[in-house]
Amino acid sequence: MFASWYDRQGPAADVLHVGELPDPEPGFGEVRVRVHVSGVNPGDTKKRRGWLGSSMPYPQLIPHSDAAGVVDAVGGGVDTRRVGERVWVYGAQSYRPFGTAAQFTVVPDHQAVPLPDHLGDELGASLGIPGITAHRAVFADGPVDGRLVLVNGVLGGVGSLAAQLARWGGATVIGTVRRERDLDRVDPAVASHAVALDMEDPAAAIRAHAPDGVHRVIEVSLSANADLDNAVTALDAVIAAYGTHADRTELPFWPLLFNNVTLRLLGSDDFPAEAKRQAARDLIAAAAVGAVTVDVGDRYPLPATGNRQSS
Repeated sequence: MFASWYDRQGPAADVLHVGELPDPEPGFGEVRVRVHVSGVNPGDTKKRRGWLGSSMPYPQLIPHSDAAGVVDAVGGGVDTRRVGERVWVYGAQSYRPFGTAAQFTVVPDHQAVPLPDHLGDELGASLGIPGITAHRAVFADGPVDGRLVLVNGVLGGVGSLAAQLARWGGATVIGTVRRERDLDRVDPAVASHAVALDMEDPAAAIRAHAPDGVHRVIEVSLSANADLDNAVTALDAVIAAYGTHADRTELPFWPLLFNNVTLRLLGSDDFPAEAKRQAARDLIAAAAVGAVTVDVGDRYPLPATGNRQSS
């Protein structure tokens, strides 16, 4: 098969190889997917660079965890009727050596999720890491129907999906952007209110829409926004953080404690298996009715195989 791989960590130009590798074969409980679109996420590039001192867990790695394609072979214990089924894939390179930057990838049966015919491959390839992270951030602490949800970084990959899922779940969404000039990019059908963090008093602007505070915060940068989050959270609120800019992040501990705020930290590779399955079910249910869409960044065609990679 045609594939990309690396056998040492570093910058892409220095370590990535492109060429032929043996076709993988599905084992018991696994399916093989012919990849149509491979989704690229920041976590994929961080693993390749050795971010935070991470090492090579295998001698050779095919990158990327997310994809969309068609099941073309199944291993033992898997219904043979899955062959020919359109699917989206998550977690292909989570504790596994062969990701989706290849013509074929092999994953456990449940990690190849049926993709309805009216949904495109690019959407499917964009749901894995960002979609499951967004779902966990929004729903890990229960339903959000009737709740006020603040999404910091509402235009980002995880943030935009979190806002859409929260709205689909019945919440009123307040989204933040870094600059005032980005406010008109926020979809008012998803985020009822948008606030720019470079304005004079963003906390007051958020409180204008949530006088008693927000019930959930979906946090892209805990280190940058800890004081803001403290200023706008309601009693018993949850801050669900999937990112930070400072490895050792300072918090306004006592004010958060007296407000009984829960801090949830999210690492997508290690979510409980059932949480991932529920996220996959909900993502497809929301996407099927048009409640979840994605804006694809860049597309990189691979004309030799007809595959594409998107980010």
